[in-house]
Amino acid sequence: MKRTIETTCVIAGAGPGGLMLGFLLARAGVDVVVVEKHADFLRDFRGDTIHPSTLEVISQLGLIEQFLQLPHTRAPKLTAEMGGRTITMADFSRLPVQNRFIAFMPQWDFLNFLAEQAGRYPNFRLIMRAKVTEVLEEAGRVSGITVATPDGDVRIHSRLVVGADGRHSVVREKARLTIENFGTPSEVVWMKLSKQPGDPTDVMGHAGPRQGFVLIDRGDYWQCGFVIRRTTFAQIKARGIDAFRQMVVDVSPLPAERMQEIRSFDDTSLLTVRIDRLKQWWRPGLLCIGDAAHAMSPIGGVGVNLAIQDAVAAANILSAPLREGRLSDSHLAAVEKRRSFPTRATQKLQLMMRSSRRSDEADDEKRKGPPAFIRGIARFPLLAHVAGRLIGLGFRMERVATERRR
Repeated sequence: MKRTIETTCVIAGAGPGGLMLGFLLARAGVDVVVVEKHADFLRDFRGDTIHPSTLEVISQLGLIEQFLQLPHTRAPKLTAEMGGRTITMADFSRLPVQNRFIAFMPQWDFLNFLAEQAGRYPNFRLIMRAKVTEVLEEAGRVSGITVATPDGDVRIHSRLVVGADGRHSVVREKARLTIENFGTPSEVVWMKLSKQPGDPTDVMGHAGPRQGFVLIDRGDYWQCGFVIRRTTFAQIKARGIDAFRQMVVDVSPLPAERMQEIRSFDDTSLLTVRIDRLKQWWRPGLLCIGDAAHAMSPIGGVGVNLAIQDAVAAANILSAPLREGRLSDSHLAAVEKRRSFPTRATQKLQLMMRSSRRSDEADDEKRKGPPAFIRGIARFPLLAHVAGRLIGLGFRMERVATERRR
Protein backbone atom coordinates (compact mmCIF):
# COMPACT_ATOMS: atom_id res chain seq x y z
CA MET A 1 0.00 0.00 0.00
CA LYS A 2 1.32 3.43 -0.96
CA ARG A 3 2.24 5.82 1.81
CA THR A 4 0.30 9.11 1.73
CA ILE A 5 1.29 12.65 2.69
CA GLU A 6 -1.16 15.54 2.97
CA THR A 7 0.15 19.07 2.50
CA THR A 8 -0.93 22.47 1.22
CA CYS A 9 1.69 22.81 -1.53
CA VAL A 10 4.09 20.27 -3.02
CA ILE A 11 6.99 21.50 -5.13
CA ALA A 12 8.76 19.16 -7.56
CA GLY A 13 12.43 20.05 -7.89
CA ALA A 14 14.81 21.36 -5.25
CA GLY A 15 16.64 23.72 -7.56
CA PRO A 16 16.98 27.46 -6.92
CA GLY A 17 13.38 28.28 -7.86
CA GLY A 18 11.82 25.34 -6.05
CA LEU A 19 13.77 25.80 -2.83
CA MET A 20 13.31 29.56 -2.79
CA LEU A 21 9.56 29.17 -3.26
CA GLY A 22 9.41 26.47 -0.59
CA PHE A 23 11.36 28.69 1.80
CA LEU A 24 9.16 31.75 1.16
CA LEU A 25 5.91 29.80 1.49
CA ALA A 26 7.03 28.12 4.72
CA ARG A 27 8.18 31.50 6.03
CA ALA A 28 4.68 32.84 5.26
CA GLY A 29 2.99 30.05 7.21
CA VAL A 30 2.12 27.64 4.38
CA ASP A 31 2.65 23.90 4.84
CA VAL A 32 4.97 22.86 2.02
CA VAL A 33 6.80 19.75 0.82
CA VAL A 34 9.67 19.91 -1.69
CA VAL A 35 10.72 16.71 -3.46
CA GLU A 36 14.04 16.17 -5.23
CA LYS A 37 14.97 13.12 -7.29
CA HIS A 38 18.69 13.23 -6.42
CA ALA A 39 20.26 12.24 -3.12
CA ASP A 40 22.18 15.53 -2.78
CA PHE A 41 23.01 18.75 -4.61
CA LEU A 42 26.59 17.82 -5.57
CA ARG A 43 26.58 18.07 -9.36
CA ASP A 44 29.06 19.97 -11.54
CA PHE A 45 28.28 22.51 -14.23
CA ARG A 46 24.93 23.67 -12.95
CA GLY A 47 23.91 27.31 -13.15
CA ASP A 48 25.90 29.12 -10.48
CA THR A 49 25.67 32.82 -11.29
CA ILE A 50 23.98 34.69 -8.46
CA HIS A 51 22.95 38.01 -9.99
CA PRO A 52 22.39 41.31 -8.17
CA SER A 53 18.61 40.73 -8.36
CA THR A 54 18.97 37.48 -6.40
CA LEU A 55 21.41 39.06 -3.94
CA GLU A 56 18.78 41.77 -3.38
CA VAL A 57 16.16 39.12 -2.54
CA ILE A 58 18.53 37.50 -0.06
CA SER A 59 19.22 40.93 1.42
CA GLN A 60 15.47 41.59 1.81
CA LEU A 61 15.27 38.34 3.76
CA GLY A 62 17.97 39.59 6.15
CA LEU A 63 20.41 36.84 5.15
CA ILE A 64 22.93 38.59 2.93
CA GLU A 65 25.81 38.78 5.40
CA GLN A 66 25.50 35.11 6.22
CA PHE A 67 25.13 34.21 2.53
CA LEU A 68 28.22 36.11 1.41
CA GLN A 69 30.32 34.22 3.93
CA LEU A 70 29.99 31.17 1.67
CA PRO A 71 32.89 30.64 -0.80
CA HIS A 72 32.34 32.67 -3.94
CA THR A 73 34.04 34.97 -6.43
CA ARG A 74 32.69 38.34 -7.52
CA ALA A 75 32.35 39.92 -10.94
CA PRO A 76 31.53 43.66 -10.91
CA LYS A 77 31.53 43.43 -14.71
CA LEU A 78 31.54 40.86 -17.50
CA THR A 79 34.15 41.05 -20.22
CA ALA A 80 34.79 39.70 -23.70
CA GLU A 81 37.73 39.59 -26.07
CA MET A 82 37.55 41.58 -29.30
CA GLY A 83 40.40 42.02 -31.71
CA GLY A 84 42.97 41.13 -29.10
CA ARG A 85 41.63 43.56 -26.52
CA THR A 86 39.24 43.12 -23.62
CA ILE A 87 35.99 45.06 -23.62
CA THR A 88 33.38 45.39 -20.89
CA MET A 89 30.21 43.63 -21.93
CA ALA A 90 28.14 44.36 -18.83
CA ASP A 91 28.90 46.82 -16.02
CA PHE A 92 26.98 46.51 -12.74
CA SER A 93 28.53 49.52 -10.98
CA ARG A 94 25.49 51.80 -11.41
CA LEU A 95 22.75 49.40 -10.37
CA PRO A 96 20.32 50.72 -7.71
CA VAL A 97 21.01 47.82 -5.33
CA GLN A 98 23.38 47.18 -2.46
CA ASN A 99 25.47 44.41 -4.05
CA ARG A 100 26.57 45.47 -7.51
CA PHE A 101 28.23 42.30 -8.72
CA ILE A 102 27.56 38.76 -9.84
CA ALA A 103 28.55 36.18 -7.26
CA PHE A 104 29.86 32.94 -8.73
CA MET A 105 29.04 30.24 -6.20
CA PRO A 106 28.80 26.46 -6.63
CA GLN A 107 25.10 25.76 -6.89
CA TRP A 108 25.27 23.04 -4.24
CA ASP A 109 26.37 25.68 -1.69
CA PHE A 110 23.49 27.95 -2.72
CA LEU A 111 20.96 25.13 -2.51
CA ASN A 112 22.28 23.85 0.81
CA PHE A 113 21.96 27.39 2.15
CA LEU A 114 18.33 27.70 1.01
CA ALA A 115 17.47 24.24 2.34
CA GLU A 116 19.02 25.06 5.71
CA GLN A 117 17.11 28.33 6.00
CA ALA A 118 13.81 26.71 4.96
CA GLY A 119 14.42 23.81 7.34
CA ARG A 120 14.17 26.20 10.28
CA TYR A 121 10.40 26.24 9.77
CA PRO A 122 8.43 23.25 11.09
CA ASN A 123 5.97 23.50 8.17
CA PHE A 124 8.73 22.85 5.58
CA ARG A 125 9.77 19.37 4.52
CA LEU A 126 12.41 18.37 1.97
CA ILE A 127 12.34 14.80 0.66
CA MET A 128 15.41 13.70 -1.29
CA ARG A 129 15.61 10.68 -3.62
CA ALA A 130 11.96 11.21 -4.52
CA LYS A 131 11.35 11.04 -8.28
CA VAL A 132 8.02 12.23 -9.67
CA THR A 133 6.30 9.41 -11.54
CA GLU A 134 2.71 10.60 -11.76
CA VAL A 135 0.59 13.75 -11.53
CA LEU A 136 -2.65 13.06 -9.66
CA GLU A 137 -5.96 14.50 -10.83
CA GLU A 138 -9.46 14.67 -9.41
CA ALA A 139 -12.40 16.04 -11.43
CA GLY A 140 -10.09 17.73 -13.94
CA ARG A 141 -8.00 19.39 -11.25
CA VAL A 142 -4.41 18.46 -10.32
CA SER A 143 -4.50 17.21 -6.75
CA GLY A 144 -0.97 15.99 -6.06
CA ILE A 145 1.86 13.79 -7.29
CA THR A 146 3.24 10.31 -6.82
CA VAL A 147 6.96 9.96 -6.16
CA ALA A 148 9.18 6.89 -6.18
CA THR A 149 11.51 6.64 -3.18
CA PRO A 150 13.91 3.95 -1.91
CA ASP A 151 11.19 3.03 0.60
CA GLY A 152 8.46 2.69 -2.01
CA ASP A 153 5.98 4.96 -3.75
CA VAL A 154 4.50 7.92 -1.90
CA ARG A 155 1.33 9.81 -2.83
CA ILE A 156 1.46 13.48 -1.90
CA HIS A 157 -1.95 15.19 -1.94
CA SER A 158 -1.98 18.97 -2.02
CA ARG A 159 -4.00 22.03 -2.97
CA LEU A 160 -1.22 23.11 -5.31
CA VAL A 161 1.50 21.29 -7.25
CA VAL A 162 4.41 23.43 -8.46
CA GLY A 163 6.63 22.12 -11.25
CA ALA A 164 10.11 23.51 -10.62
CA ASP A 165 11.91 20.46 -12.01
CA GLY A 166 13.86 22.08 -14.81
CA ARG A 167 13.93 22.11 -18.59
CA HIS A 168 13.21 18.37 -18.74
CA SER A 169 10.28 18.71 -16.35
CA VAL A 170 8.40 15.50 -15.61
CA VAL A 171 5.58 17.51 -14.07
CA ARG A 172 4.84 19.53 -17.19
CA GLU A 173 5.06 16.37 -19.31
CA LYS A 174 2.70 14.37 -17.08
CA ALA A 175 0.33 17.34 -16.84
CA ARG A 176 0.26 17.56 -20.67
CA LEU A 177 1.21 21.22 -20.85
CA THR A 178 2.04 22.54 -24.32
CA ILE A 179 5.57 23.78 -25.05
CA GLU A 180 6.62 26.32 -27.67
CA ASN A 181 10.21 26.02 -28.94
CA PHE A 182 12.18 28.99 -30.28
CA GLY A 183 15.36 29.07 -32.35
CA THR A 184 17.67 26.14 -33.07
CA PRO A 185 19.12 24.05 -30.23
CA SER A 186 22.84 24.53 -29.62
CA GLU A 187 25.43 22.78 -27.48
CA VAL A 188 27.92 23.86 -24.84
CA VAL A 189 30.69 21.57 -23.58
CA TRP A 190 31.71 22.26 -19.97
CA MET A 191 35.06 21.26 -18.47
CA LYS A 192 37.45 22.07 -15.63
CA LEU A 193 40.99 23.36 -16.17
CA SER A 194 43.50 24.25 -13.48
CA LYS A 195 44.23 27.86 -12.65
CA GLN A 196 47.89 28.84 -12.90
CA PRO A 197 50.01 32.01 -12.45
CA GLY A 198 49.86 34.16 -15.56
CA ASP A 199 46.30 33.19 -16.45
CA PRO A 200 43.74 35.91 -17.31
CA THR A 201 42.61 37.94 -14.32
CA ASP A 202 38.96 38.34 -15.32
CA VAL A 203 36.46 36.53 -13.13
CA MET A 204 34.41 35.74 -16.20
CA GLY A 205 35.43 36.24 -19.80
CA HIS A 206 34.63 35.22 -23.35
CA ALA A 207 37.29 34.58 -25.97
CA GLY A 208 37.59 33.57 -29.58
CA PRO A 209 36.33 35.23 -32.76
CA ARG A 210 35.04 32.02 -34.37
CA GLN A 211 33.83 29.97 -31.42
CA GLY A 212 32.52 31.00 -28.04
CA PHE A 213 34.69 30.21 -25.03
CA VAL A 214 33.74 31.15 -21.47
CA LEU A 215 36.02 31.27 -18.43
CA ILE A 216 34.53 31.32 -14.93
CA ASP A 217 36.95 31.76 -12.03
CA ARG A 218 36.29 29.07 -9.40
CA GLY A 219 39.16 30.10 -7.13
CA ASP A 220 41.59 27.23 -7.69
CA TYR A 221 40.35 26.17 -11.15
CA TRP A 222 38.59 27.49 -14.24
CA GLN A 223 35.14 26.34 -15.25
CA CYS A 224 35.25 26.52 -19.02
CA GLY A 225 32.42 26.45 -21.53
CA PHE A 226 33.06 25.71 -25.21
CA VAL A 227 30.18 26.72 -27.48
CA ILE A 228 29.90 24.37 -30.43
CA ARG A 229 29.20 25.93 -33.82
CA ARG A 230 28.46 24.35 -37.20
CA THR A 231 28.87 20.80 -35.91
CA THR A 232 27.68 18.60 -33.06
CA PHE A 233 29.36 17.12 -30.03
CA ALA A 234 28.72 13.64 -31.42
CA GLN A 235 30.65 14.53 -34.57
CA ILE A 236 33.47 16.03 -32.50
CA LYS A 237 33.69 12.90 -30.34
CA ALA A 238 33.94 10.79 -33.48
CA ARG A 239 37.12 12.68 -34.41
CA GLY A 240 38.74 11.85 -31.08
CA ILE A 241 39.92 13.68 -27.98
CA ASP A 242 43.02 15.15 -29.65
CA ALA A 243 40.92 16.92 -32.28
CA PHE A 244 38.64 18.26 -29.56
CA ARG A 245 41.60 19.56 -27.54
CA GLN A 246 42.88 21.40 -30.62
CA MET A 247 39.48 23.01 -31.25
CA VAL A 248 39.53 24.41 -27.73
CA VAL A 249 43.17 25.47 -27.96
CA ASP A 250 42.31 27.52 -31.06
CA VAL A 251 39.91 29.74 -29.09
CA SER A 252 41.10 29.53 -25.49
CA PRO A 253 43.33 32.21 -23.93
CA LEU A 254 44.91 29.49 -21.77
CA PRO A 255 48.19 27.76 -22.77
CA ALA A 256 47.80 24.83 -25.14
CA GLU A 257 49.36 22.35 -22.74
CA ARG A 258 46.58 23.02 -20.22
CA MET A 259 44.20 21.04 -22.43
CA GLN A 260 46.11 17.86 -21.62
CA GLU A 261 44.19 17.93 -18.33
CA ILE A 262 41.16 16.78 -20.35
CA ARG A 263 42.16 13.13 -20.53
CA SER A 264 38.99 11.91 -22.22
CA PHE A 265 35.46 12.99 -23.00
CA ASP A 266 34.53 11.70 -19.55
CA ASP A 267 36.09 14.93 -18.24
CA THR A 268 33.48 16.99 -20.09
CA SER A 269 29.76 17.61 -19.63
CA LEU A 270 27.40 18.45 -22.49
CA LEU A 271 24.60 20.99 -22.14
CA THR A 272 22.07 21.07 -24.95
CA VAL A 273 20.66 24.58 -25.05
CA ARG A 274 17.02 25.06 -25.96
CA ILE A 275 14.89 28.16 -25.60
CA ASP A 276 11.30 27.22 -24.98
CA ARG A 277 8.22 28.42 -23.11
CA LEU A 278 4.93 26.94 -22.01
CA LYS A 279 1.89 28.32 -23.81
CA GLN A 280 0.20 28.39 -20.42
CA TRP A 281 2.13 27.96 -17.18
CA TRP A 282 -0.74 26.55 -15.16
CA ARG A 283 -3.71 24.24 -14.94
CA PRO A 284 -6.21 24.10 -12.09
CA GLY A 285 -4.14 22.96 -9.11
CA LEU A 286 -0.80 23.22 -10.96
CA LEU A 287 1.79 25.93 -11.70
CA CYS A 288 5.20 25.71 -13.38
CA ILE A 289 8.06 28.13 -12.72
CA GLY A 290 11.70 28.53 -13.73
CA ASP A 291 13.07 26.32 -16.49
CA ALA A 292 9.99 24.11 -16.26
CA ALA A 293 7.99 27.08 -17.56
CA HIS A 294 10.65 28.72 -19.72
CA ALA A 295 14.05 27.25 -20.58
CA MET A 296 16.73 29.86 -21.26
CA SER A 297 20.03 30.02 -23.08
CA PRO A 298 23.14 30.27 -20.84
CA ILE A 299 23.74 33.76 -22.31
CA GLY A 300 24.15 36.08 -19.36
CA GLY A 301 23.61 33.24 -16.89
CA VAL A 302 20.08 34.51 -16.25
CA GLY A 303 18.22 31.20 -15.84
CA VAL A 304 18.81 30.81 -12.10
CA ASN A 305 17.83 34.37 -11.41
CA LEU A 306 14.65 34.29 -13.48
CA ALA A 307 13.66 31.19 -11.50
CA ILE A 308 14.28 33.07 -8.25
CA GLN A 309 12.18 35.99 -9.47
CA ASP A 310 9.40 33.58 -10.46
CA ALA A 311 9.53 32.10 -6.96
CA VAL A 312 9.30 35.50 -5.26
CA ALA A 313 6.35 36.55 -7.44
CA ALA A 314 4.60 33.22 -6.85
CA ALA A 315 5.06 33.47 -3.07
CA ASN A 316 3.81 37.06 -3.04
CA ILE A 317 0.64 36.14 -4.93
CA LEU A 318 -0.08 32.65 -3.61
CA SER A 319 0.95 32.53 0.05
CA ALA A 320 -2.19 34.14 1.52
CA PRO A 321 -4.68 32.21 -0.69
CA LEU A 322 -2.88 28.95 0.12
CA ARG A 323 -2.72 29.66 3.83
CA GLU A 324 -6.39 30.69 3.96
CA GLY A 325 -7.70 27.87 1.74
CA ARG A 326 -9.01 30.13 -1.03
CA LEU A 327 -6.62 29.40 -3.91
CA SER A 328 -8.27 29.85 -7.31
CA ASP A 329 -7.27 29.66 -10.95
CA SER A 330 -7.14 33.45 -11.06
CA HIS A 331 -4.23 33.40 -8.59
CA LEU A 332 -2.25 31.00 -10.79
CA ALA A 333 -3.01 33.10 -13.87
CA ALA A 334 -1.82 36.17 -11.98
CA VAL A 335 1.60 34.60 -11.44
CA GLU A 336 1.97 33.87 -15.15
CA LYS A 337 0.77 37.37 -16.06
CA ARG A 338 3.27 38.93 -13.64
CA ARG A 339 6.23 36.94 -14.97
CA SER A 340 5.25 36.66 -18.64
CA PHE A 341 6.72 39.98 -19.81
CA PRO A 342 10.21 39.56 -18.28
CA THR A 343 10.33 36.00 -19.59
CA ARG A 344 9.32 36.91 -23.13
CA ALA A 345 11.59 39.96 -23.22
CA THR A 346 14.60 38.01 -21.96
CA GLN A 347 14.06 35.20 -24.44
CA LYS A 348 13.60 37.68 -27.27
CA LEU A 349 16.89 39.33 -26.36
CA GLN A 350 18.66 35.97 -26.22
CA LEU A 351 17.25 34.98 -29.60
CA MET A 352 18.41 38.28 -31.11
CA MET A 353 21.91 37.66 -29.78
CA ARG A 354 21.95 34.12 -31.11
CA SER A 355 20.56 35.07 -34.50
CA SER A 356 23.19 37.76 -34.93
CA ARG A 357 25.85 35.12 -34.42
CA ARG A 358 24.19 32.68 -36.79
CA SER A 359 23.92 35.28 -39.53
CA ASP A 360 27.62 35.91 -39.07
CA GLU A 361 28.26 32.19 -39.52
CA ALA A 362 26.71 32.30 -42.98
CA ASP A 363 29.73 34.18 -44.28
CA ASP A 364 33.20 32.97 -43.35
CA GLU A 365 34.65 36.45 -43.65
CA LYS A 366 32.06 37.84 -41.26
CA ARG A 367 32.71 34.97 -38.88
CA LYS A 368 36.20 36.31 -38.34
CA GLY A 369 34.66 39.10 -36.31
CA PRO A 370 32.71 38.99 -33.07
CA PRO A 371 28.89 39.03 -32.92
CA ALA A 372 27.15 42.26 -33.83
CA PHE A 373 25.99 42.96 -30.27
CA ILE A 374 29.60 42.82 -29.01
CA ARG A 375 30.70 45.20 -31.76
CA GLY A 376 27.91 47.57 -30.74
CA ILE A 377 28.97 47.64 -27.10
CA ALA A 378 32.59 48.12 -28.14
CA ARG A 379 31.58 51.20 -30.15
CA PHE A 380 29.33 52.64 -27.45
CA PRO A 381 30.73 51.76 -24.00
CA LEU A 382 27.72 53.27 -22.21
CA LEU A 383 25.71 50.32 -23.52
CA ALA A 384 27.66 48.16 -21.04
CA HIS A 385 25.65 49.81 -18.25
CA VAL A 386 22.40 49.06 -20.09
CA ALA A 387 23.50 45.44 -20.51
CA GLY A 388 24.49 45.40 -16.84
CA ARG A 389 20.99 46.42 -15.82
CA LEU A 390 19.26 43.89 -18.10
CA ILE A 391 21.53 41.04 -16.99
CA GLY A 392 21.90 42.06 -13.36
CA LEU A 393 18.30 43.02 -12.57
CA GLY A 394 16.28 41.71 -15.51
CA PHE A 395 13.24 43.32 -17.07
CA ARG A 396 11.23 43.15 -13.84
CA MET A 397 12.80 42.68 -10.42
CA GLU A 398 10.58 41.29 -7.68
CA ARG A 399 10.58 42.29 -4.03
CA VAL A 400 9.68 39.96 -1.17
CA ALA A 401 6.22 41.06 0.00
CA THR A 402 5.30 38.10 2.20
CA GLU A 403 5.43 38.50 5.96
CA ARG A 404 7.35 36.13 8.16
CA ARG A 405 5.12 33.93 10.32
CA ARG A 406 6.02 31.37 12.94
